Amino acid sequence: MTAPATNKLRVLILTDEGLVPDRPRTKLKGRQAEVRKTEYDVLGGLQRLGHDVYCVGAGSDLGVVSRAIARRKPKIVFNLAEGRPELPFSDHHVVGYLELRNQKYTGCNPRGLMVARDKALTKMVLAYHRIRTPRFAVVAQRRKVSIPRRLRFPLFVKSLSAEGSEAISQASLVPDPDKLAERITFVHEKADSTALVEEFIEGGVPGRGVGAEGGALHEGRPEGRPEGNALEGFSPGCPQRRR
Repeated sequence: MTAPATNKLRVLILTDEGLVPDRPRTKLKGRQAEVRKTEYDVLGGLQRLGHDVYCVGAGSDLGVVSRAIARRKPKIVFNLAEGRPELPFSDHHVVGYLELRNQKYTGCNPRGLMVARDKALTKMVLAYHRIRTPRFAVVAQRRKVSIPRRLRFPLFVKSLSAEGSEAISQASLVPDPDKLAERITFVHEKADSTALVEEFIEGGVPGRGVGAEGGALHEGRPEGRPEGNALEGFSPGCPQRRR
């Protein structure tokens, strides 16, 4: 049973323009329901807590967002916007707009989103702080594939910027130069993105959950996959939340 919030807040849920949960959930089927699952879950959860919730979609006209903020005067914006389809990875621009309005919001700030979106840049930041990560190389689109000799096979190939395991499958782990070139081409075409090539490190994938119960945060126990290949049990083609 969900305990009601101590303080009722005016919350504006900001989604991508085409994913506003403005229809009865029961009317959505298949892909339409799948891509909006997060939006409906967040909306339902906030409403069950007793908050005053309103939804608006962020598109090319940020005036829609501006008018919603001016009219609703939210205490906080629950940000779910990921950017326009024709301008992917533009989520930091939306958050930057909220910053300019001095509007409180959930999630990461623009600088953090920009760094996290670029996996190579993230690795450089980690290296500066002496946190070890697999050695890597970046292969831009329409460029000759040239991998430093210091990288040892097997190598793992993925998109530099895409998220949600896009363009990742068992075939992402390559054992030789021929498979490497083939997979880099696949990432360039499938994800329309620069490819990140890194040494494959075997091992488990630890995780830790943080949840709220009764108004207090509770930290979950660490969980990890069994030791061995981190790709064991991986199922290619898992449905993605987005596009």
